[in-house]
Amino acid sequence: MFQFKRFLATASKPFTNNKSQLDRATLTIKNGPVFSGYSFGANRNVSGEAVFTTSLVGYPESMTDPSYKGQILCFTQPLIGNYGVPSSTLKDEFNLLKYMESPKIQCIGIVVGDVALEYSHWTAVESLQQWCKRNGVAAITGVDTRQLVSYLRDKGSSLGKITIGEEYDADEDAAFEDPGAVNLVHKVTTKQPFHVACPKEHSKDLHIAVLDCGAKENILRCLVERGASITVFPYDYPIDKIANKFDGVFISNGPGDPTHCSTTVDNLRKIMDKYPDLPIFGICLGHQLLALASGAKTVKLKYGNRAHNIPTLDLVSGKCHITSQNHGYAVDSTTLKDDWQQFFINLNDLSNEGMIHRKNPVFSTQFHPEAKGGPQDTAYLFDKFFDNVKEYKQNNGLNLPSVEGSLLVDILPTERVE
Repeated sequence: MFQFKRFLATASKPFTNNKSQLDRATLTIKNGPVFSGYSFGANRNVSGEAVFTTSLVGYPESMTDPSYKGQILCFTQPLIGNYGVPSSTLKDEFNLLKYMESPKIQCIGIVVGDVALEYSHWTAVESLQQWCKRNGVAAITGVDTRQLVSYLRDKGSSLGKITIGEEYDADEDAAFEDPGAVNLVHKVTTKQPFHVACPKEHSKDLHIAVLDCGAKENILRCLVERGASITVFPYDYPIDKIANKFDGVFISNGPGDPTHCSTTVDNLRKIMDKYPDLPIFGICLGHQLLALASGAKTVKLKYGNRAHNIPTLDLVSGKCHITSQNHGYAVDSTTLKDDWQQFFINLNDLSNEGMIHRKNPVFSTQFHPEAKGGPQDTAYLFDKFFDNVKEYKQNNGLNLPSVEGSLLVDILPTERVE
């Protein structure tokens, strides 16, 4: 008991004594409240969309998730950073990042109630403060995140900015930048195709094409660890011209408004018209792009769904699952065409969480079955996709090694090209 009390006393010091060493900082919500706090990240002013996540853990995964590109991420949990940050370069047996969802931090800033300036965890190599400073990410602590989240839930996702060492100036409101006005997917996608080979001891002689709209590393892992080699393409690659060389097509998550990706939507529409039997699986933004390609429409949610504990109902099986989500847009289920049906719905706001084709092996989900920080209740959907892939391969016998013409997968890079 004595040792436990001594640990508590030691652990509490960074949250009280060290704040006097931090610079002042201000979080300003456009046409909304102003929050004063302390900077513990990079000494730079940033502007973007202010959003929040209620996740208990997983801040390294969330901050490196490309879906958060251009956003100021508020963590609702009162203490963030106590287990530090693991290696951002360590790879696993599939040559994929072991702890991060992309090679760098994607959000432009973070907001926390109380930051742990010291940390303790066996995987940690640096503190959250050191990581933010090294990556040029603004960070503010000492903010009443309960008040901030209450405002965002009432008014919806809003533009915000973090200012270091300066007080709020109303005349600077025009400087707020809206990341949703630009094509964020273009900023996070790989700039050229790359290949991830499945180790021979795991291989099931399957080859999946992945459209990288901002793919999380664990999505690629979930495909490779199930026995498939994957070739990852830029989001706007003319995949329709080579789709028949693969055993299935996967469309990844990503940031921003799906209507910016019109080229991808057109390519997906061509694939479904030319190869109706080809298995397709989309997640998050991939779900929205597939919906647009099918003729449905998308809408911007008031404040989005970003958490690890959102209940969804499987309308096919009648089962409820707890899911991880990160999206500000959703598919309008009333616009689904006759060949499609809803697959999942959100039990909090009844928004659409997935769709499935009535005849063809094509389906998608708005939530993340692969969530690295958990939960993993819906990981079985990858198995469902692979069942479709194996059946397609048996019926078609197609698993050609070439990517396009004379371009062979064995000469492609083995990781994302930025």
